Amino acid sequence: MADEDLKAEVERLRAENEALKKPGRGQISVRVSEKGAVSVYGLGRFPVTLYKEQWERLLAAAEQIKIFIKDNDHLLKKKEA
Repeated sequence: MADEDLKAEVERLRAENEALKKPGRGQISVRVSEKGAVSVYGLGRFPVTLYKEQWERLLAAAEQIKIFIKDNDHLLKKKEA
């Protein structure tokens, strides 16, 4: 391969790598916020941001939340994607 071909291939791979880093529409991604909290993107218009301790408490209650949702399914609305 010539130098120009190699450079073009490297640029193509860099662009592909950057595209893979960005989550697609509707996919969930997680980042650390400027203030050191955990931000979850992809659930709605704005990220859900909580501090580490808050996420730990919420995740510890995951089974309780799942049961609540199941028990109250008839009252809950569903958002169409």
